[in-house]
Formats: sequence, C-alpha cells, structure tokens
Amino acid sequence: MVDIIYTIGYAGFSIGAFVDTLRGHGVSALVDVRSSPFSGYHQDYNKDQLERTLHSARIYYRSYAREFGARQPERSYYPRGYLDFELFAQSPAFQSGLRKIEDSMEQDFCFALMCAEIEPADCHRAILVARAFADHGYEVVHLRPKGPLAHRELERQLLDRYFPDRDQIVIGEPVKDEQALLRECYRLRNAEIGYRIQEDGT
Repeated sequence: MVDIIYTIGYAGFSIGAFVDTLRGHGVSALVDVRSSPFSGYHQDYNKDQLERTLHSARIYYRSYAREFGARQPERSYYPRGYLDFELFAQSPAFQSGLRKIEDSMEQDFCFALMCAEIEPADCHRAILVARAFADHGYEVVHLRPKGPLAHRELERQLLDRYFPDRDQIVIGEPVKDEQALLRECYRLRNAEIGYRIQEDGT
C-alpha cells in the first residue's frame, strides 16, 4: 500500500472548513512549512491560535520553518538570487525534515503540509516539498476548497503550461523525454515563485 501525504493552503478556507477537510482525509498531524508561521490577514492561522484549534480536533501541529521554509537564511542556496529548490532539497535541514516525517508515517501518522496559497502550483509546498515526497514514492494529494488534486495531475498541468506542444513530432529533432521536460518545468516554476533575497532589502 502506498502512503499518502497531503498538502493544503489555508487561503480560501474558513478555519472550520479547514479543520473539517483535514479530518475528512484522516490527517492526524499538520506540518506548517511557512518560514514565518503567522498571518496578518488570516489570524486563525497564526501559530499559537492554529495549534490550539488543531489540538481541540486531535491533530498535532509542527512548524518546519527551518526544514521546509521558502525563506532560508543561508545565501549559498540563492545562486541566481532566488531560493534554488533543487539545491536546498539536498541540504541537511531539508533531508532531516523528510526523514522525521517518514519515520512518523511508519508510526501511522497521516500528514498534511500547510502553507498559505490556495493553488499548489503557486506554492513551494508543492514545487519543493511535495515533489520530494513524490520522488520518494509517496502518493501526494493537494487539498483545495474546490476539491483535491493529485500531484500527478499537477505535474501534467505544469507540462501543459510550459510545453504545450511537447507531443508534436518535429522531423530532424530528437523526441523530447517527458521526465526531462518535467524537471525543466519545476525549474521554471521555481524561478517564478522562489523567494528572492532582494525582497528583504539585503
């Protein structure tokens, strides 16, 4: 049986619908992947308040800002001015986060990775973190207000976005390998949504 890991963006959910969605999918532990676990607009999702709400629903809360946050302090992870997801995914902190969740899943915890954005393609929780779990053989499902989205479908959407003509055969050109195209899709999306160190004035 393939283990499932979920992701969810809280924007678009009332706190009640958010908790109901998690419970409806059997989630027993939520991992907050925000670099700063606070929101000026959605105060129900500030760390302390959210932890209390989830505790009442018998869902564990953990902040993995160091392991999975999109804003990392180490400048070596910003070779082009924005956080390089593939580079950071090889870091000791990120790999430690993966192992901790995998170990807990062996104890029958069901996890959801949480950030803010509604659509997973707009968020590092999918393009960075969920990708790593998918590459490790887990089934990833993105929970949204309009319904769940399988990570495999998200990848197809990325291919359609960046390489809409990939199935066309051009005489004299090599056939394009879909996995290579998908890797390029992730890099292109990374360049578009990756946190840029210039944004903090440093």
